[in-house]
Amino acid sequence: MQKNTYFKLDEQFFIQFNRAQAYKKGEMILRAQEEPKEVYFLKKGFVRLYLIALTGREITFNIYKPGTYFPMIWAIGNLPNFYFFESLTDTVVYTAPREKLLELVKNNPKLLFALTKRTYIGLDGIVRLTQALLTENARGKLISVLLVLGRRFGRKETNGDLVIRLPLTHRILASLANLSRETTSLALEKLQKEKVLTFNKHSITINKLQKIEEESSIVAIEKATNLTF
Repeated sequence: MQKNTYFKLDEQFFIQFNRAQAYKKGEMILRAQEEPKEVYFLKKGFVRLYLIALTGREITFNIYKPGTYFPMIWAIGNLPNFYFFESLTDTVVYTAPREKLLELVKNNPKLLFALTKRTYIGLDGIVRLTQALLTENARGKLISVLLVLGRRFGRKETNGDLVIRLPLTHRILASLANLSRETTSLALEKLQKEKVLTFNKHSITINKLQKIEEESSIVAIEKATNLTF
């Protein structure tokens, strides 16, 4: 690769190495403690990033969508990989050698700035959600998680419903909200009875977005600081 050929860390950079891999839903792309061999670019599908706590409980930190690359903590931070990367759906990834990615970043200050900006925006979102998870009750935690998922993955229907087309089980939602599966199931059941949302194995439909926003402390924080994410 010629120096400065690429100025964005996108599909065009990864595709030049002609390394495409497909994973089935539920298949593990990378395991905790496993030394990554390359950097991944998510072309198609969704990938769940999680770890298993000492208690044995899964904690989901993020769900990646197409256009994401990972594991950047290892690639740029040179830190061991402590996380599991699981295909949430059928997935296609491109891979690139770590040294080529580092070469690209080191030779392109604008790209480095864009990566840094993206990292800090993501970190801000994580901090706000963490604040909600630390201060709210079970219902509030789940509502805040649903709000974040809706903003990131939801599509507005003509009737005003917000549809999140992800195969999110009660177990995965529990791991996002730091709740037990049983508590999550009870909270979801109550929200469905209130007709706030509709839940099935393929999608979540938020029928009363305004109510979700009114109950989430994330929105309250945003209003107090005049910020959104």
